[in-house]
This record gives sequence, C-alpha cells and structure tokens, in this order.
Amino acid sequence: MNVLLLACLCLLTLSVTTTDGGPAVIKVEQDSDVILPCSLSNKQDITAAVFDWKKVAQRGQRQKEVFFYNAGVHYNNGKDGQSEQFRGRVSHFGDQLKHGNASIIITNTKMADSGHYTCAFPLLQTPQTFYMELVVGAAPKPSVTSLDFTKDWSLLQCEAHGNPQPAVEWQDSDGNTLPAEEPTFSERGGSFYVTLNITVTKTDRYRCVATQKTINHQIHAETSVYISGSRSEQDSGSFTGWIGIVVAVLVTLLVVGVILAVLVRKGCITSKSKFQSTSRVVFNRLLISSSCVRVL
Repeated sequence: MNVLLLACLCLLTLSVTTTDGGPAVIKVEQDSDVILPCSLSNKQDITAAVFDWKKVAQRGQRQKEVFFYNAGVHYNNGKDGQSEQFRGRVSHFGDQLKHGNASIIITNTKMADSGHYTCAFPLLQTPQTFYMELVVGAAPKPSVTSLDFTKDWSLLQCEAHGNPQPAVEWQDSDGNTLPAEEPTFSERGGSFYVTLNITVTKTDRYRCVATQKTINHQIHAETSVYISGSRSEQDSGSFTGWIGIVVAVLVTLLVVGVILAVLVRKGCITSKSKFQSTSRVVFNRLLISSSCVRVL
C-alpha cells in the first residue's frame, strides 16, 4: 500500500519542490487532483489521534477549515465546520493512519485553492505542524486560428490563457522559434490571456507553445499551412524546368552526333561537305546515295 500511495503522489501532483527553511511547494494544473502530504517521521499510529488541515488566511480572507480528523470522526462522516470551498472535495487515507500518514486529496482543484496550508497534530506529546504551499495554474490547450491568407502568405493567431500568465511563442516543424508580432495581453475572470499573431510564407506545420515556468507546465497546439506560391516551391519548379530543358538539349545533340558519325563512316558526308553550312547539301547526298537510304 505504501508503494501505491507513492504512485498516487507521482500521478496526482505535477511537481513538488522545497526551499531551504521554507515549506514544500506543490504545483498542479487547474481541475486536476492533488495530494497534500503529511506524515509523522516515526510512523506513529494516528488512528485515535487528532490532526487538522487549514488553509492560511491571505489577502484579507479568513483562515479556512480544509479537513479535521478526531479518532475516526471527520468532515466526511458528520462533523460540521468545513469551509464551503472544500466541501465534498477533500478526503484522507483511512488505511494509512496506522502508519502515521495524515495526507489528504483535494479533487478538481481551482485557482482559489492556491495558498499556504498547515497540517497540525495538536494533541501529540510533542505537537507538530507541517507547512506547504499549493500553486494551482490554469493552462488549457491554446487556440490556433487562421485570420487571413493569400497564395503567398497566411496570417495565424494563437490565444492562450492561464494563471500564472503563460509565455507564448510560435515554432516551425523543426522546433525553431519564429519571429512574430508583439503579443497583446488582457485579464478576464482571474485568468491572463495572451494573443500572438504571425505571418508565415512557407508550407509547413506550425506550433503555438504556451509555457508556465512557475508550475513547470508546457502545452501546445498545431496547425498545417499550405502556401501555393511559396518561394521554395517556385524555385523548385523553376529548377526542375531548367533540368528538363538541359536534358532535352543534350539528348538532341547526342542523337545528331550519332547520326552524323554514321553518315560520315558510310561516306554519305565527305570531309568537304562536312564544313558546308547548309543542310541542303547533306539531304541531297542522302537522296542520291543508296547506301545512305539503307543507313536511314
């Protein structure tokens, strides 16, 4: 069961970091589930103990009751007092209490859940309190649209939003960052919106990437663009055309050279006529020579 709990921690939490002397920082995406860890180092059985989870007051708000446990009685089986924000979304690991584990799961996390939390054991012989910070970020997949296009270019728009504010960039299919217009920013409903436009002139698959460094989260959306009049395609077509012309000329010269060589060898063309400038002499000789007729 300990192994299972560890696996749950890895799957449900996006990342956990610590700072020297400071609380652990747990970072998750909005609408995901998260485990807030709290365990006694001596693995003391806390089935009959008391532990209390609270969200520390911030920005003028009151302290909030997250989860309270007292010898089997808690908010999910009849005890009153839990803050409305967490009602129906918090549970504990009942089978882990005997190992000193007072961790809780918060489901369907919201940005309002971000903040500092405490997990306290007030009635132990040596009371203990654990501290941690939860950072919830909203980072849905960016929206990519084509605003306008011609045979030579296409104007693409990417809109991403989240909290913390995401950094947005355009990339080509090779992952190269592309120059784009200046982004525009706005804030609505507690979320930061970023819009970034780019004009592309080459057929390719383009990617809009939104990155939230503070929660180590990155997500992207892709779109394919076909530019019928792109320079690369025109150059390719022109190059192919020139190759065809050169090959045709070389084949023609080779055929003429072979014919002339055969005619000279058969005596249809003498060294004197070889230097005459008109084709009439050649055809006259061809007509009056039976050997030339056989050759042709």
